[in-house]
Amino acid sequence: MATVELTKENFDQTVSENPFVLIDFWAGWCRPCLQFAPVYEKASQAHPDLVFAKVDTEAQQELASAFQITSIPTLMIVRDQVAIFAQPGALPEAALTDLIGQARALDMDEVRAKIAAEQKGAQDGGAQDAGAREPGTPEA
Repeated sequence: MATVELTKENFDQTVSENPFVLIDFWAGWCRPCLQFAPVYEKASQAHPDLVFAKVDTEAQQELASAFQITSIPTLMIVRDQVAIFAQPGALPEAALTDLIGQARALDMDEVRAKIAAEQKGAQDGGAQDAGAREPGTPEA
């Protein structure tokens, strides 16, 4: 499968309609991005059941900014609308293949439960911190 060009107009639809999306944030002037491109394309052909997408950070600055992309290439993997991996750097073919295998093996119910527990812990922790102050004591 050929890679899909993501824009701010089609990003949400692409991620919501596909259970497994790999996203390459890149730019035409970036030498490591250009070196990674054939590796990424080969992986897209080896895994036709997955969506391989690219975001041109020059043309889609708003999208790159929304994901706080500060170094390119950055590879992101989204499964079931949850970003499970994001890391800058061009990967060699074997590392990308291994990463895809690890991402496929994840139990997404377990991932969602862990995220929910972390969010609940952060909310509970904030409430406990607020309640721990003595009445009338100013916040630090």
